[in-house]
This record gives sequence, C-alpha cells and structure tokens, in this order.
Amino acid sequence: MVVKLALPNKGRLQEPAIRLLEDAGIGAVDKEQRQLFARTNDPELELVFVRAQDIPSLVAKGAADLGVTGYDLIRESGVDVAEVLDLGFGFARLVVAAHEKSGIKSARDIRAGMRVATEFPNLATKYFAKRGVKVELVRVSGAAEITPFVGVAELIVDLTSTGTTLRTHGLRVVDELFETSARLIANRKSLREKRAKIDEIITALSSVIRARGRKLVLMNVPEAKLAAIKRIVPGMAGPTVSRVESKKPMLAVQVVVEANKVYEIVQRAKKAGARDILVVPIERILP
Repeated sequence: MVVKLALPNKGRLQEPAIRLLEDAGIGAVDKEQRQLFARTNDPELELVFVRAQDIPSLVAKGAADLGVTGYDLIRESGVDVAEVLDLGFGFARLVVAAHEKSGIKSARDIRAGMRVATEFPNLATKYFAKRGVKVELVRVSGAAEITPFVGVAELIVDLTSTGTTLRTHGLRVVDELFETSARLIANRKSLREKRAKIDEIITALSSVIRARGRKLVLMNVPEAKLAAIKRIVPGMAGPTVSRVESKKPMLAVQVVVEANKVYEIVQRAKKAGARDILVVPIERILP
C-alpha cells in the first residue's frame, strides 16, 4: 500500500519540507528528482511535486494521501482535509496593509469601494464581509505589495513574515487576519484506510520537530552538588543521573534543554560544581 505525499514544487515551503523529510530519514531528494514524482527510502512512500496552492484540493480529492502546504492556503481553499501536524516552519501573518501616505492607519479607516489586491480572494471576501465593508477585489498572482504604489489598489491582503517587503514598498499593516505556518494535511479516507503507515510518517516527522531547538547536555557532578544541579537543569522530565566509577563520589547527569538556554545553564552548572560538560546536538526525540 503506497502513500502519496504532495510537496510544493517551488516557493518558500519547498526546501524546508524536503529538509524535514531528509532529517526524518525518509530520504534525500536531489533537485534532479523534483519533477512530478520522486521515490524515497521507504518503498511505501512516494512524493508528488505540485503547486502549494493546489495541494489542499488534491488531498481533499484523494489524488494525494498527505500534503505539505501553508495553513493560509488550506483556509483559502475551503476544502475538507484533516490537519495532522504543525511542521514548525513557514511562519507568517496574513495581513491587511495600506500605503503609508494613504491615511489608512487601522481597519476603522477602510471605506466602501476601496480596491483590494490579493492572492487570497476567499479569505479577503470573508474578512471584509465580516466587517460590513463592501470592497472591490483585484486578484493578483504575486507581488501584491506593488499595487498601491502603481495605483491599482488602495489595500492589499497578503502574507508577511518579517515585514521588510511591506516597509520597502512604503506599506503599513492596518490589521491582521491570522498567523500561518506549514502543516501536514491528510485525506480523511486515507487517514482511515492507511492509518498505520500515515502514523509512521507522522511519528518520524514529529520526532525531528521535537528535537529542533534542543540540545543534550552531559556533565559530571560531585554527589554533594546534585541537588543544586537539579534546580538548574530540570530537563524535559527531569535529568537522568547515573553513578561514575571514580575515587570521589561522582555522578553523571544528562538533560535535554532548549538551545537558547544552553549558555546560561552551562555557566550556572559550572558555578555549582559541574565539570566535563558536553553539549550534543539531537536528531530526534520520540515520546
């Protein structure tokens, strides 16, 4: 029984999605293979490369069992799929923005009849309908940020991650619809009929996502200092402690910590008496 996984054939989500599969051991996919189909290390998993915006519909129709795409595109499509995993990349915000010189500083300044350029007509329509403002939608397939500059629209509804592109084009955010990230979605029928295999894939991807941003810290600690060290390094479920064969009572402590806290923890542990400290990267964390 083969599971088909749809991946973006280009764009900001493609490389992180492929890197996640590689880190999960599912298989490397070189650029020459990224045509329409590609095989993986798992003979029961096949990759399909299509446009990110088409993936929700393909999964909903059963043309693919699983798909990786943005939450924004899932909501824009309006199709019925099962969202099974937040993949932890592709973070952005879907916002309403206007030119800084337009006088539009908040959603309250939006008036009926204004033109709105967007790649998200369904989401934009729902947003303005909810606010009770009738606008004119201008559908674009990209570069919505230039439309206020060239006089095509007064507003845009578009994605932004850092806000740099908006600022470069003299735009300001006047409202935010929601935050988005890459998601793993599944066809509901496939989820029932191919549950065991899909669960394997979810477990493999989840283990990598859990490991990202974490480090394994190992240290030797005098037995008398253990209580102080445990207060410093609580870890995921508490530190692992074992006895070291040495002349003086010594314990080996290992703990998983968030990467951004490693420096602080190591410095505090050293002051508390720890020594022989190692910081090791983690590839996967399985529950």
